[in-house]
Amino acid sequence: MTMRPIRIIGDPVLRTACEPVTTFDTELRALVTDLMDTLLGAPGRAGVAAPQIGVSAQVFVYDADGHRGHLVNPTLELSTELQDDDEGCLSIPGLYFPTPRALHATAHGFDQHGEPRTITGSGFLARALQHETDHLAGTLYVDTLRGDTRRRALREIRAGRYDSPRR
Repeated sequence: MTMRPIRIIGDPVLRTACEPVTTFDTELRALVTDLMDTLLGAPGRAGVAAPQIGVSAQVFVYDADGHRGHLVNPTLELSTELQDDDEGCLSIPGLYFPTPRALHATAHGFDQHGEPRTITGSGFLARALQHETDHLAGTLYVDTLRGDTRRRALREIRAGRYDSPRR
């Protein structure tokens, strides 16, 4: 089991759009295994994206609402109906804020062998798919916040010194 350390806000890899995966080989399969080990290695985790362990590749794993798996090079179709629940992130530990997300999401992509894969979910699974796909674009959930919630989140991040790469 290879549980990799999670990168914390301030690390440039979290703010950089990932490269699409073009080779479906043993290296990719090892990355998926490391991501899954990292996800399942601690309780309460719903997903881990490759940049969260320092790898710039469009890959994430998830374990939400009884669904567990991975997706490579995902694209999303989102409903217009919204949910607004608290959201957190392993890369911004301990902070949770109400974050609007689409209530329903369908993610299209590939598995680790290059076979097409589609995942459809509502509620928490839809939130996890959106959250992890955002990571692959260099976006953190706090980037989607607005108004007072965004100001409060940024104050908390500054107070926690999460913006320092030394942490």
